[in-house]
Amino acid sequence: MSSPALEVRQVAYTDPLVVPMLTELDHEYTTRYGHSLGDIGEEMRRRPEEFGAPDGGLILLLTDGDPVAGGAFRRFDDHTAELKRIWTHSAHRRRGLARRVLTELEREITARGYRRIYLTTGPRQPEAKGLYLATGYTPLYDPELPAEEIGKHPFEKEVSSR
Repeated sequence: MSSPALEVRQVAYTDPLVVPMLTELDHEYTTRYGHSLGDIGEEMRRRPEEFGAPDGGLILLLTDGDPVAGGAFRRFDDHTAELKRIWTHSAHRRRGLARRVLTELEREITARGYRRIYLTTGPRQPEAKGLYLATGYTPLYDPELPAEEIGKHPFEKEVSSR
């Protein structure tokens, strides 16, 4: 039996399809770091322009209309987009979906004319660190140091604009 087809969809940060992503990310942040995004509805109302066109975007991967992975970007500076909210649904992990999200985000970021991507991930997210290293991101910290000593782990990647 084959896996259901994935649909790639750009959505607004206020789209109801974003709720499962923010809910699970909030759980991850609370579990790993002891802090929360806060009220999800308020989070969605507070940030729509940050992740909206022309400077930002949010992409979801859907299976049968349900979000299974996603991520967003926003302007960091004139030449740099910052990745945020990279997520894979807890029931759909270990299937390469996060890598696909990065591919789709990088495609859109390049189409918008950015030349560089910047992101940070937390010290208690070794799977995210592994993903970024495996997909060509350069760490902007000393990887020999203990994760907790580093704090947030910054990465960058140069991309070619069209």
